[in-house]
Amino acid sequence: MRRSFDVVLFGATGFTGQLVAEALLARSGEGLAWALAGRSLQRLAAVRDRIGAPAGLPLIAADATDPAALAELAGRARVVISTVGPYQKHGAAIVTACARAGTDYVDLCGEPAWMAQMIGRLQAPARANGARIVFSCGFDSIPFDLGVVVLQHASRRRFGRPLVQVRGRVQMLRGGLSGGTAASALATFEAAARSPRVARAMADPFALTPGFSGPPQPDGQGAVWDDWAQAWAGPFVMATINTKNVHRTNALRGHPWGRDFVYDERQLTGDGAAGHRRALALAGLTRVQGALLGFAPTRALLRRLALPQPGSGPSAAQRERGGFELRFTGQTADGRRLQATVSGHRDPGYGATSRMVTESALCLLHDIDHHATGGGVWTPGAAMGLPLVRRLEAHAGLRFTVDG
Repeated sequence: MRRSFDVVLFGATGFTGQLVAEALLARSGEGLAWALAGRSLQRLAAVRDRIGAPAGLPLIAADATDPAALAELAGRARVVISTVGPYQKHGAAIVTACARAGTDYVDLCGEPAWMAQMIGRLQAPARANGARIVFSCGFDSIPFDLGVVVLQHASRRRFGRPLVQVRGRVQMLRGGLSGGTAASALATFEAAARSPRVARAMADPFALTPGFSGPPQPDGQGAVWDDWAQAWAGPFVMATINTKNVHRTNALRGHPWGRDFVYDERQLTGDGAAGHRRALALAGLTRVQGALLGFAPTRALLRRLALPQPGSGPSAAQRERGGFELRFTGQTADGRRLQATVSGHRDPGYGATSRMVTESALCLLHDIDHHATGGGVWTPGAAMGLPLVRRLEAHAGLRFTVDG
């Protein structure tokens, strides 16, 4: 089927959507045929003007609640980028349209219960129609998912065997919060409060691997001394989604890292008494936040008074000052260890994420043919792996380094 556009960005008028539009514009020198899509042509035109795109850049009016318009949109694109979070509220119709139309799809979703639901619903039609559906193509979970892929690849080359355990550790993280991210987090807590099924999915590290449940995994709570890192560590807020995606990548690849693979994520807080205090404070804050967000009046108050509103987010200067550094350490069954670092400049959730999802779309478009990755619901690590790593290093400011 001939498609009018290589890439259509759906949700271009949101805060993150505009950043993705800027990233696409910067990469459109490749002769990319692309378009902006959203509910309002007027607002889309304002985004087009704001980012300095050509006046002839096509705009497509399509509402997230209009299945017919979304089916038409999906039929015109080779790849759709969706930034219409919270996805559990606004995302089902567009990803379903892509699965039915055989259109590749990438998004920034970090909402595991919704993803588990979509895997069950869309795996069969996506496979039948050749649509490659790839969730979590932003900071959650590309640096973590691909960090493990890179480390495991290096272990195979160096040791001839996989790492049976990997620890992901956040060493440095500087970034802000947008209204869209805040809305997604609140929507997830509300869904978990309403539904035991959602709460179970949030707690299960294998919630995204239907039909497979591996060994017990570290719970990621509390303050612990990490003997590999020689530092204290506390909970990491994004571990809930990242660990699930890492286990799904292993499953989709046929468990090359073993069916007993163990993975966990934490945030390092330093050594000594000061590091211990920071880890305890982080663990305590996590418990308090969880308790408060489980209480409906607190969520309502936060939505009105405390959290950024949808459409708002860190300034350009704040995004440029941001950055991250992640450490991955793995161990083979016979005790040999290997370490890798993943780093990036710019705010991880916005400046870096907008480039990650853009390169993910371009990777599916140009680098990964359907013989290598057929239709289905994928992770970045399983669908694109090392070709995406190379793109991110070349165009998104990320660096993947294996030590030694």
